[in-house]
Amino acid sequence: MPSSASVQVEEKQRLFDASGSQVERYDQVVAVPRTSVQNGILELRNGAVSFVMELQVDPNTYPFRIVGGTIVSGICGAPWTITGGYFGTDLRMDAQRDGEGGCASSLTVVGEQQFPSSWRGTYGFDGATSSFSHTTVFRGWTGP
Repeated sequence: MPSSASVQVEEKQRLFDASGSQVERYDQVVAVPRTSVQNGILELRNGAVSFVMELQVDPNTYPFRIVGGTIVSGICGAPWTITGGYFGTDLRMDAQRDGEGGCASSLTVVGEQQFPSSWRGTYGFDGATSSFSHTTVFRGWTGP
């Protein structure tokens, strides 16, 4: 009878992907997960002016990368398309107006973080970034 030391039991190693699901092949283990998008709400306030911004954010980065969204109210010619930016310790957001008329055509918002979750800074239209002061408040995540 062979000793336990001489018996080799080959056990197949179990493989898992980044979510913890068992996979069959190593290439499935190292595959980069698809980037998810998280929806969130920011509200820019400047006295009586208030812009509500519905963001699409890549939550897998920091600072969080803004990948799209819409300014839904409060701005001349709403809705506007949010074209990019980021938020974390700093805020930058760029947007373009869709449509024609007597409103500005682009918006840039910049700011620095303050607590509770908000940013103070400036914004401007058509290339300017420091025309008006603001406080922008993080209203929360709204779902996947």
